[in-house]
Amino acid sequence: MSLPGALWTLFVTAVLVFLLLPLALVVLFSFNQAALTSLPISGLTLDWYATLFANRSFLPALRNSLIVGAAVGLLSVLFGTLAALGLVRLRPGRAAALIDLLSAPMMMPALVIAIALLVFFVRFLGARMGLPTVILGQLVVIQPFVIAILYARLSAFDWRLVDGARDLGAGPLRAFLDVTLPIIRPSLIGAGLIALSLSLDDFVITFFMIGSGNTLPTLVWGLVRTSLDPTINAVATLLLVLSIGSTIVALRLGRHRF
Repeated sequence: MSLPGALWTLFVTAVLVFLLLPLALVVLFSFNQAALTSLPISGLTLDWYATLFANRSFLPALRNSLIVGAAVGLLSVLFGTLAALGLVRLRPGRAAALIDLLSAPMMMPALVIAIALLVFFVRFLGARMGLPTVILGQLVVIQPFVIAILYARLSAFDWRLVDGARDLGAGPLRAFLDVTLPIIRPSLIGAGLIALSLSLDDFVITFFMIGSGNTLPTLVWGLVRTSLDPTINAVATLLLVLSIGSTIVALRLGRHRF
């Protein structure tokens, strides 16, 4: 290997270690017997996970995270499919301009979006903060990801299959259910799982929108403010498993066509 190639490999390796080592330490310390998060570890145990599940705030926070994540995943796929079906029928230039406009929320700082949503819900709508406002707030940021994924899939769709179904007498809905939906189903499921993963990890918008109660990220924030023990690492490890697991499944179902 040439010197430039070796240096490039060393640089990439260093970046990967820098990014992944903190995550690996979080997982490792969640199994550490000692309460101190330091090396070397004194032994392996599942006691911190038992302590976590014994915490009366954990299961409600987990339930809220799953409710919000499932709702965001389903709604984003529903609205994203409708939007992508409309965008794909436009001229490419106009569709690209609309996608850029729709993508503006995910390119802005989450704090700005959260404050804007808080003012809108409280001052203009007089809404009560809770899980519904968390779902709507997360949709503002997560929906553009789903639209981009589904638009990319539908842009490569062979519409002659739908035309053939229509020629054989199928109506628009029947053609969609029998032809379009089975073909794009892996991408729909994959986009929904990616939305779920993004929802599970969201803290800023959830913190501003939830009012009372917790999700897993806000529970971690509360634990960090009061103590620092491996229970926090256990929560973080569960979030990693949920997020990475749903993303891997999404990529496999979508066959990397996102």
